[in-house]
Amino acid sequence: MSALLDRLLSGDARALARSISLVENEAPGYEQLLESLPARAGTRVVGITGPPGAGKSTLVNALITALLQQQQRVAVIAVDPSSPFNFGALLGDRIRMSSHFSDPNVFIRSMASRGALGGLSPKILETADLIKAAGYDYLFIETVGVGQSEVEIAGIADTTVVVVVPEAGDEIQTMKAGLMEIAAIFAVNKSDRPKADEFVRNLRLLAHSRRTTGWETPVIKTVAFRGEGIGELVAALDQHRDHIHENRERKSLLLAEKAWQLIQYKRMRLVDRKGLLEEIRRHMDEPGFNIYRIIHRYA
Repeated sequence: MSALLDRLLSGDARALARSISLVENEAPGYEQLLESLPARAGTRVVGITGPPGAGKSTLVNALITALLQQQQRVAVIAVDPSSPFNFGALLGDRIRMSSHFSDPNVFIRSMASRGALGGLSPKILETADLIKAAGYDYLFIETVGVGQSEVEIAGIADTTVVVVVPEAGDEIQTMKAGLMEIAAIFAVNKSDRPKADEFVRNLRLLAHSRRTTGWETPVIKTVAFRGEGIGELVAALDQHRDHIHENRERKSLLLAEKAWQLIQYKRMRLVDRKGLLEEIRRHMDEPGFNIYRIIHRYA
């Protein structure tokens, strides 16, 4: 295990891939590996979230291209929806980012959300720490895209980019506070579409009205597949990092949120999921079946 750790810390992509597999499968020694990781603060963790169809993967692909031109090493965790039957990923973002897959300065990993409502799972939190240990300059976490429930990304990302499209104009007035609060940057993708300028103006007004931290949330127009607006987006990521660099209170809150999620997961491991499934199968057709009686026995 020490040899694997040494290779991981040297930035070896194969060692990183193997380490992630050990953690995902909870293979013997994975907890010791995690506990041996040094504290490294050099990786910029950026969450990319927003509704399905907003072009998040295309935007990440464009960001990778721009950062490679700056000689940066980039990692991506592409979080895919889980199959309800085997909890594996239903999609594969390696396909969507295939142009960068063979680049030695890019590491891409598709991971299943494993039923996490906020789009993240504890394995994704742990994988992010492995990527930090490997010394990548940027880590993008692209979440499932289930909309306003994806506030969990704020518990791990230094900067959260919420990707929307001009057609979301009618939804702006009804956006929940949670989604507005986690957005450090709004990227209005596909902004070559009609009424994009009007949408951007309204979103800027709404973002400005909710400003509470001294950071004025930028609203950036992008057309990701043509690379338009990507340079401005990268500049905004840098500016936000400078803004939060000394925010010790925010850092402690994020670490506490991360710890809470991991502790919750480890305690839930005591619940035998297969046993729960079998019990439900045995009783679900009985008269008066009540799921809450079964839950009470497990809780």
